[in-house]
Amino acid sequence: MHHVILGLLLTGPLSLYDVQKRFAAGLAHFYSSSSGSIERALRTLVTEGHATIHDDPGSARRRRVYRITPSGRAAWREWMQSPTPAGADAETTALAKVFLLGRLEDAGEQAAVLAGIRAEAEGARARLSDLAAALDAQAAELDDATRTVYRPQRATLDYGLRAHDTLIAWLREQEEAIA
Repeated sequence: MHHVILGLLLTGPLSLYDVQKRFAAGLAHFYSSSSGSIERALRTLVTEGHATIHDDPGSARRRRVYRITPSGRAAWREWMQSPTPAGADAETTALAKVFLLGRLEDAGEQAAVLAGIRAEAEGARARLSDLAAALDAQAAELDDATRTVYRPQRATLDYGLRAHDTLIAWLREQEEAIA
């Protein structure tokens, strides 16, 4: 979440309320957050020196705004260009990077980020495919009762393969759009 917030702060100073609205307006479609988690992340960004907090001089209600620092910009850029960690949050992280991609000004950098995400998705898809082949080989030896249990479990693996195929095709479309 920290890097996503840094990406939002690239557009200019935002209050806690502004950040929450930005999440609700777009990121919430794929990125789960609460007001408390956003507030904690903003405090951490200030503590780490990636953001500063100031009173908004134009506000009569003592509105506080967060601004990204040069180290925050560097941390965000490094995150955008780094490999997406594998695991349960991989898809969410990949989508967040694509959502924030337009904040990278150079089309070559944008293309490199997309190519990296696609390569990771292709690698994960290949590992799932290898697993499917190994499981299918073992399934040939199953008795009918065990095969009845196995069939829906194998279907979930098919879903994962299809989801990866969709993600890879979508990423290729995004790469073509910036080429």
